[in-house]
Amino acid sequence: MDIFNALELIGGLCLFLFGMNIMGEALERRAGNSLQMLLGKLTTGKLAGLMTGLAVTAVIQSSSATTVMVVGFVNSGLMNLSQAINVIMGANIGTTVTAWILSLGGIEGSNIFVQLLKPMSFTPVLALVGVIFYMFCKSNKKKDTGMILLGFAVLMFGMDIMTNAVSGLKDEPWFQQLFMMFENPVLAMVAGAVLTAIIQSSSASVGILQALAATGAVSLGAAIPIIMGQNIGTCITAIMSSFGTNKNARRTALVHLSFNVIGTIVWLSLFCILKAILGGSENFFTNLIGMQATQANIAICHSAFNLACTLLLLPMSGLLEKLAYILVPEGKQPEKVAELDERLLATPSVALERCRSLTIDMANCASEAIDDSLSVLASYDTSKGKAIREYEDKTDHYEDVLGTYLVKLSANRVSDQDSAEAAMLLKAIGDFERIADHSASILCAAEELNEKQIRFSEAATKELDVLRAAVSEIMGLACKAFADYDLEAAEKVEPLEQIIDAIKEQLRMRHILRLQQGDCSIEAGFVWSDLLTDLGRVSDHCSNIAGGVIDMKQHNMNIHESLRSMKSESEQFKDLYKIYSKKYLECV
Repeated sequence: MDIFNALELIGGLCLFLFGMNIMGEALERRAGNSLQMLLGKLTTGKLAGLMTGLAVTAVIQSSSATTVMVVGFVNSGLMNLSQAINVIMGANIGTTVTAWILSLGGIEGSNIFVQLLKPMSFTPVLALVGVIFYMFCKSNKKKDTGMILLGFAVLMFGMDIMTNAVSGLKDEPWFQQLFMMFENPVLAMVAGAVLTAIIQSSSASVGILQALAATGAVSLGAAIPIIMGQNIGTCITAIMSSFGTNKNARRTALVHLSFNVIGTIVWLSLFCILKAILGGSENFFTNLIGMQATQANIAICHSAFNLACTLLLLPMSGLLEKLAYILVPEGKQPEKVAELDERLLATPSVALERCRSLTIDMANCASEAIDDSLSVLASYDTSKGKAIREYEDKTDHYEDVLGTYLVKLSANRVSDQDSAEAAMLLKAIGDFERIADHSASILCAAEELNEKQIRFSEAATKELDVLRAAVSEIMGLACKAFADYDLEAAEKVEPLEQIIDAIKEQLRMRHILRLQQGDCSIEAGFVWSDLLTDLGRVSDHCSNIAGGVIDMKQHNMNIHESLRSMKSESEQFKDLYKIYSKKYLECV
């Protein structure tokens, strides 16, 4: 092997790793909503969690990526530790899919159909289709499909280059001596762990081992411990990703490490014992470990080892959880769970779902703030005033955290649907934050009325009660529409908002008449005007929120056009307007 072979090997390895990376990222984007559906099944039991981890890893072709994702889920509160353990076990099985794909390169035979199964026969076609999809299709989904095909083609080209680059090693004495050293199982296991920790991918390190096996100088006796070590090395990614997370997330990373270390210790010990007992005689075990390693039997060993570890430790997942609590004990003060985790940005659809969940929490805060502020108008309560300001502070915090996160999420390459939902959420958090601000303004008005002992006239109080009821209803409809994507509730908001606007203008005119007649003081008039403005603005923001839901359902991001169309063309709008007019407008 000369310098040119070494350069060829480096180039092949770079192509292999790059292809695996871009294929995995494109697969994640393409899976999108499917990942959300799979993750929704996590709470149904051990087997469901196991199969979820297996399926997600088989899709994105990386157990490290799945485990990092799981650490992020636990850190964000989307998943508990016991669920995470089952997913991690499934991920270890799912990662073996890559080795099976790569093993196709070892197919031998002169038959044309056998030749067609070899990756280098069909990979150029996949690359051509991938280029066409990526360069000439406008749909992001089709572009992602093209990237998947291109990533796979680059990966297989890289594998072929690596295999050709190392083919001459079989005649090199130092290479033969190197793998003679790896006949020591512990040394081979350490070598596999170190290599995998460096490149942070067990799938890639297995691919490298398969390429080296093509030289014919690698025995199964050396390959099996290396495969065991690779499972330990791949844990480094999850361990690194857990830095700065909460305790449960750190426990998740340690469960991943514990699972692989315990499985490796058990099966490597058994391997060493059998080798010590049976190694000196002719038997099946000796023949097996002396067999030449190939791409196919490495894939078999990789799958068998991960299945064996899972079968051994799945019934003892509770013990792994207890071990994690021993390694990371509870402190005196419980930790606050992080609201959002940047690790979720690797899976935009899941990150978006988490943002939506937190925005619903924000909506509930805004709703509680409005309900309490409307209540203190009727009967001032100091404790409710304190609660309103706490709600307002919370919504400010939510807006800051969610806004920053959604901007980062939008900067990633996401699907058209996810991009539209992210835009809708950015608008919604602004509306919910302003609603909470108006609740604080209403509280200030109530405090002024209480401190200065200002009293509205009996007629004004009755009018305000009607407006309060209408605003309370529109807030409930907007929150329901947003939380449940309820189109029926969303369509009720705009006609009610029009009624509230009409009530507000009518109350403003009546107040001017009361001022002229001396039935109301100037001081009360200032508070009255502020209240009408705040209550009217709350209904405006509710209209924006409901309009966003309608746009999402109709795949149209022009909210003003949607609302204009509804007012001018919808018979339902006219009917609802009449109902709300009778319910509220005619009562003032």
